[in-house]
Amino acid sequence: MGIVARHMANVRASETKAMTARAAALRAEGKSIITLSQGEPDFETPEHVRAAGHRAIDAGFTRYTAVPGTLALREAIVAKLRRDNGLSVTADQIVVGCGAKQVIFNALFASLDPGDEVVIPAPCWVSYPEMVRLAGGTPVVVTTVGTGFKLTADALESALTERTKWLMLNSPCNPTGVVYSANELTALAEVLERWPNVWILSDDIYEKLIYDGNPFATMAAVAPALATRTLTVNGLSKSHAMTGWRVGYGAGPQEIIKAISLIQSQTTSHTSSISQHAAAEALNGDDGFLERFREEYRVRRDIVLESLNAVPGLSALKPDGAFYVFVSCAGLLGARSPSGRSIQNDVDLAMYFLEEAGVAVVPGNGFLASPFFRVSYASATLDIHVACLRIAAACRRLEPIDKHVAAR
Repeated sequence: MGIVARHMANVRASETKAMTARAAALRAEGKSIITLSQGEPDFETPEHVRAAGHRAIDAGFTRYTAVPGTLALREAIVAKLRRDNGLSVTADQIVVGCGAKQVIFNALFASLDPGDEVVIPAPCWVSYPEMVRLAGGTPVVVTTVGTGFKLTADALESALTERTKWLMLNSPCNPTGVVYSANELTALAEVLERWPNVWILSDDIYEKLIYDGNPFATMAAVAPALATRTLTVNGLSKSHAMTGWRVGYGAGPQEIIKAISLIQSQTTSHTSSISQHAAAEALNGDDGFLERFREEYRVRRDIVLESLNAVPGLSALKPDGAFYVFVSCAGLLGARSPSGRSIQNDVDLAMYFLEEAGVAVVPGNGFLASPFFRVSYASATLDIHVACLRIAAACRRLEPIDKHVAAR
């Protein structure tokens, strides 16, 4: 009998982490690799936030804090939600975790019983279905490939059952960058109002990264009647380039917040006291830098779209938010590389790009949607330019499908 539990056999490793690790290994061998697989801003954490972290250390703010987070940080989150989202919550309706990822996992672990279902629109973030499985639940994946990567009211209605515990909704979305409008959320809310036992997990982590003047909407604000069963999750990683600080938070009814805090009390206890101090400054302080972040991301997005949509066999919709382009590669399946590699799926193509073009992207199967691949444009603009040129050149080197069909 092995040491690893049987249920671990059903859990896959993160495809984004795996591809980034492969890229790092090749780079260590001396190969020129451009990594467009990681969802991590390349900007520095804003100076005033870093300064707050230094002050916390110098002031001896290095002790345990309350499990759900310091009162100062939770009050800053309360103010942020009121100011930016029109949500009215109290500090005891907030829990701070080691990133939004931990908050989501704890919420699922605290709420799912065997047989409970979680509806997940796909393409989706790689960790959603795996976290559901780890928590003992059953992911119910609903494809949105034919509806502009957005869950429709009809598709939601068809997926709900008496066993449904959660709907997980991510807007702006990783990996597609789509943003749900207030009207689209309202249509989903009308369905959910008929299912009073279904909770909504609204993952808003990319809230601040929306382009072209499009507004942000979140379910608890659009549909106040659902606020009593909505957990709104957010954090500082993407908006403030604070990935390593590990600060995320959840806001919702005390019932779920207390359960999340109980789980957390037996695992990590709380996130770093220093990170919490810096996060309070991030939420309360100047956010003028965000416009610069957004403009640079918008420029990079347009470079990727223009470059890759010009490549025969590739196509991508224009994303309104986040920092990803989700590229269809259906037109390249069946082709063959100069070395004889057969491109049968998006995994084959991603490995071809990595090994023969020196560009790391993430295959769409990791996001439960094929044949696609995800490009992150949270990298230096020059790197993105070069990576797109490499991808285009690699695609041109592929032997077309019809050539080897005719040769048979």
